[in-house]
Amino acid sequence: MIGFPFSTLLKKLRPRVPDGVRAYVIGDIHGRADLLDGIFRRIDADLAKTSPQSSIQIFLGDYIDRGPASRQVLDQLIARETTHRCVFLKGNHETYMIDFGANPSILDDWQRLGGFETLMSYGITPPSIADPAAQIQLAADFQYALPESHRRFLDGLKLSFTCGDYFFVHAGIRPGIPLEKQHENDLLWIRRDFLLCEDDFGKIIVHGHSRTQEPDIRPNRINIDTGAYATGRLTCLILEGDRVDFI
Repeated sequence: MIGFPFSTLLKKLRPRVPDGVRAYVIGDIHGRADLLDGIFRRIDADLAKTSPQSSIQIFLGDYIDRGPASRQVLDQLIARETTHRCVFLKGNHETYMIDFGANPSILDDWQRLGGFETLMSYGITPPSIADPAAQIQLAADFQYALPESHRRFLDGLKLSFTCGDYFFVHAGIRPGIPLEKQHENDLLWIRRDFLLCEDDFGKIIVHGHSRTQEPDIRPNRINIDTGAYATGRLTCLILEGDRVDFI
């Protein structure tokens, strides 16, 4: 474990998770099954070494696209839930995967976000140019290739999760709107208005979505999207009591 002392920015607030709980929070994976496997090994070693009273693993979304192994990542996450307490949040990339079957015309947009890599991980090779008929056929092929366990996983994704003084979400929140009244589009997509806001949100927002070189700790938020698909660095944040660590 790499110790990360509480930022002086956060000392005044001293946010906490409930006593006896250790939370492992994993940022945007984007098809990097190899990095996820490494994170699991480090979490398991940490759990074996320290044996917390209870633990929870919180995944911030964007499991698919861009990286080469989106299907394998979903398999890993589904298997993980059978042996550990997990919370899986929805990312903006998952919306394309969920919607593609009913709306094949989103393929062009999905392609720009790395959707072709996801299709190929399911054994589907998209054509270089996909007209409407080809889009419909690709959507049908994808629906046929998608395991039922993956459908259930996608259907079960949450938009947010609260633990103690922390609010976990994929992208962020709309400033000025109560946490319980946030719109799905903001929770999955927001950037500038949230990232530039220095307001107290009531809880510390832990999010991904906006790539940074290193975890970004602010008085009102923590960003742990370190661009795994491109940088080879998948970040796992640990919250326990009022302590913040990374592994």
